[in-house]
Amino acid sequence: MNDKKKKVLIVDDEVKIVEAVAAYLENSGYTAITAYDGENALLQVEKMNPDLVVLDLMLPQISGEEVCKAIRKISRIPIIMLTAKIDEDDKINGFNIGADDYVTKPFSPRELMARINSLLRRSDEGASPLFDKMSWNDNDLEVDLDLYTVKKSGEIVNLTPNEFKLLCAMIKYPKKIFTREELIEVAFGANYDGFDRTIDSHIKNLRSKIEDDTTNPRYIVTVRGVGYKFGITN
Repeated sequence: MNDKKKKVLIVDDEVKIVEAVAAYLENSGYTAITAYDGENALLQVEKMNPDLVVLDLMLPQISGEEVCKAIRKISRIPIIMLTAKIDEDDKINGFNIGADDYVTKPFSPRELMARINSLLRRSDEGASPLFDKMSWNDNDLEVDLDLYTVKKSGEIVNLTPNEFKLLCAMIKYPKKIFTREELIEVAFGANYDGFDRTIDSHIKNLRSKIEDDTTNPRYIVTVRGVGYKFGITN
């Protein structure tokens, strides 16, 4: 599991920029995925499930802002916006719709790689989502990453570290169906020394703490023959 390459999607209508960034990514050990318009970018996100997106603001078909908003409805993967010019209001708006960082054109590939590496490290640490506070079903379930707390119906729920990591892994990708092996990789990393079936025990215990009815869960949903997914989106 530790040999798996991170996938980075580069979205820009300037072919030279896409080719240059893709080459730099590949040389740095990443898998580069490319798209030249907003519509294809969303298709690639759904098909390839990238670990990070480098996204130009000015795109054909669908604008970079709309692509960013659409991605944020289904995923919390890091997004770096590319723009020719940026002022404070534009940057604030970008952060409000879900961008994690900005790079202004023309840019240095080394600077972009540094930002990509930094965001991916943040994304991987504890498998924590990039939003610090989240809630579902009128605050029935609340997760606060700053405080490392989970509340159910307003009451603090005492999760074990493994249960907390599993919950964070699933809410980071709310529509992704995880196999047990994928959950181990995202939640615990390559050094996990347990068996994949122990995930089932952790899931059972987690459900007992956050579900109203463990026989009919609405947060941690079983996908038969595959694994698990987080069943509720914001």
